[in-house]
Amino acid sequence: MQRPYEGKGRRMKRIVGWAKPPVQYQRKPIRLTLRAHQTPIKGWAEKAKLHTPQKSLRINIDMDTFNQRLIGGSMTDPDLQFRIGCAVWAYKEWLGNFYPQGSRPASFLRLYGERMTTVEGNTTFYHTPSADTVARWAAETPETFRFCPKLPRLVTHEGLLMPHLPTALSFLELMQGLGSRLGPIFAQLPPGYSPANFQDLADFLSAWPREVAPLAVEVRHLDWFKPAHASQLDALLIRLGVGRVLLDTRTMYEWEDAAEDPQLKSERRKPRVPLQPVVTAPFTLVRYISHPQLSRNRDYLSQWVDLVGQWLAKGTQIYFFVHCPIEAESPAIAKHFQTLLEQAEITIPPLPWSQITQPPEQLALF
Repeated sequence: MQRPYEGKGRRMKRIVGWAKPPVQYQRKPIRLTLRAHQTPIKGWAEKAKLHTPQKSLRINIDMDTFNQRLIGGSMTDPDLQFRIGCAVWAYKEWLGNFYPQGSRPASFLRLYGERMTTVEGNTTFYHTPSADTVARWAAETPETFRFCPKLPRLVTHEGLLMPHLPTALSFLELMQGLGSRLGPIFAQLPPGYSPANFQDLADFLSAWPREVAPLAVEVRHLDWFKPAHASQLDALLIRLGVGRVLLDTRTMYEWEDAAEDPQLKSERRKPRVPLQPVVTAPFTLVRYISHPQLSRNRDYLSQWVDLVGQWLAKGTQIYFFVHCPIEAESPAIAKHFQTLLEQAEITIPPLPWSQITQPPEQLALF
């Protein structure tokens, strides 16, 4: 694995460029030449132009954003190596506990950004927002907040990936409206996408402009977890600096009585896949599917405390997302995990939610 390059500048100590040549710091926007699909791509406004003969994409992006996007962090906030959040922000059952009672849906994102430090953009998988909506998302969240949008299902769940690269790049262009609040984008591949499609995956990941936004991949076909295929996948991701999404669904399937199944009433069941905690990039995304009963999570969260501590010590940027079949429980379990990390004396940023004074009746709910 190539190590990040280091450069010097008046306003920073390090320029990170994963597996790319070093770029001299400058106040003016830098110009990056990226590989792109041969199919003409509409859009990119004035920031990008597709040069058909060279099959390259030229994008102007300022140096601060360039470094923030590569590691998902912030040059002005180097301690924000760990961010935690949930899958969504618009959940009405959070009223009265996570959100103040009587809060309007229009204020949910602002309230969420005042409590968590990142969110998994699950909504973009089902519906592509307008540019105005994306701009509003950015305006309603703190500068240090990060969105990790999921690629639309029209890209990931319609057969091979490469035919949908233009759609993926159009989505990436749209997400530029988040500015520095854009974290890694991730591609969730369906259970039917197997290692037989490895070359398609390699071509897609190679064409993705990682200088504009880091990318992570979640695989679900069980063959990807077999040693030979897992090694091949990890080698590809390491070579390209692409993250591997770590999906932990163990709490969903370790029960004896079917009546204890936490997904019994769930419309969508999480896949039963092995957990392979491998870091393949300067960042990693963890999707922890929690049990609604806090006590049933303790052994698993204890393991995650150890892993998070080890990765942070190595400088890895971590995005930790807590899901739950009963989504109303997700914020409290995320807050509990934050507490476990702090009790283990692992250096992480404070959770904004913990700094908000809540009325006694709301505190009693936790």
